[in-house]
Amino acid sequence: MNPALSDFSTLNPPKLELISHHLCPYVQRSIIVLSEKNIKHKRTYIDLNNKPQWFSKISATGKVPLLKIDKNHILFESMVICEYLDEITVGSLHPTETLRKAHHRSWNEFASQILNNISQLYNAKNGLDFELQLSELSKKFSRIEEHITLPYFSGDQFSMTDAAFGPVFRYFDVLDKYTKTDVFHGLEKSKQWRKTLRKRKSIQEAVTKEYPELLTNFLSYRGSHISSLIEQHSNNMTQ
Repeated sequence: MNPALSDFSTLNPPKLELISHHLCPYVQRSIIVLSEKNIKHKRTYIDLNNKPQWFSKISATGKVPLLKIDKNHILFESMVICEYLDEITVGSLHPTETLRKAHHRSWNEFASQILNNISQLYNAKNGLDFELQLSELSKKFSRIEEHITLPYFSGDQFSMTDAAFGPVFRYFDVLDKYTKTDVFHGLEKSKQWRKTLRKRKSIQEAVTKEYPELLTNFLSYRGSHISSLIEQHSNNMTQ
């Protein structure tokens, strides 16, 4: 938790329930903010391949995360949820200056674009498309490289942009095992930022200990190039 932020428990908070999925990076964003701001909440995980009827009734998009507030209000879209959580608590995970805040929000949207690229990567059907997506990801990180101040995105203070990128970097902790291409080659600031975020407690605890295994299983059943790489790796390990 950011030591500059007050304990949410002293602010007469609403009752919050975060509807979640174990692998969703957008859920992780919300969990990271909840943790950073020390917000009490209930967390409910659902199976997106077999959505409960109650979830379909209250979800406008059919996606997670979903934040239930005092059982009467529903918020959807991860950054909307994160912004709400930030605004109802003392202190902020955003810079105070208006232009810098807008700058950070722009890069938060960029993180979502990178997550879309990652989705295209693990759905790539052949090696050529897979390498193309790795190249696109490298180009994306090259874009943000010059804007990273370190140790976090914008210096010493953990921000909403760090919360947005924590789940992005986490994918590569698994993907790196199955590809020889280094997305972060030559991007020293991105590498250091990744290492710093990996050590942050809120980011570590945004997923369960089973996350690497769950993600690997998810990827292995995509019928994609990464699925074949995982199978090859598994066969090599058993030989």
